[in-house]
Amino acid sequence: MTSENPAPAPGAPPARRTLLADAALGVLADAGMRGLTHRAVDTAAGLPAGTTSAYFRTRSALLTALVRRLVELDQAELAEAAARAPVLRTAEDLVHGLAALVAARTGGDGRRRSLARYACVLESVRDPELRDILVPRENPGRDAVRAFLAARGVADPEARTLTLIACVDGLVLDRVVAGPDATDDGTGAIEGLVAAALRP
Repeated sequence: MTSENPAPAPGAPPARRTLLADAALGVLADAGMRGLTHRAVDTAAGLPAGTTSAYFRTRSALLTALVRRLVELDQAELAEAAARAPVLRTAEDLVHGLAALVAARTGGDGRRRSLARYACVLESVRDPELRDILVPRENPGRDAVRAFLAARGVADPEARTLTLIACVDGLVLDRVVAGPDATDDGTGAIEGLVAAALRP
């Protein structure tokens, strides 16, 4: 007698795993950690009951796949934004670029992914594997900010870059918590952060 939901073969199509990870991201954004179950992901993905557990046997495996997919999407977003953006020549250019990032991460699908991201960050406090996956990574956007600050002669551009990005991330969190109807677009705060980063 065969199982209704056999385990996937070792060479299972990555597209199915990606579909499930994306569905899991949506479930986490909408229902939080307590709502993230294999059955909920099956439903969100429009797949038969048991599909998610066939690919990701445990909740930990599902969460790990979700976090890896989240990092992949974040890195792709940052690389695409850096490719579209002009070379940073002025403080105003940097403010504009950071404001665009905040807008992307606090509206529409970007807001939902931010909700999932912060839930994962909190979960990683007790999960070293997730923490290792979520550790900040190099990307073209960060490179551009570092190069801009270095060209302006600031002390320790690497540390200034990390601090600036951390502060912008905090601004994203603040706006996500405030909800989609927040009226302040954060530009004033970003101008202050950039000015602080450029101080000698």
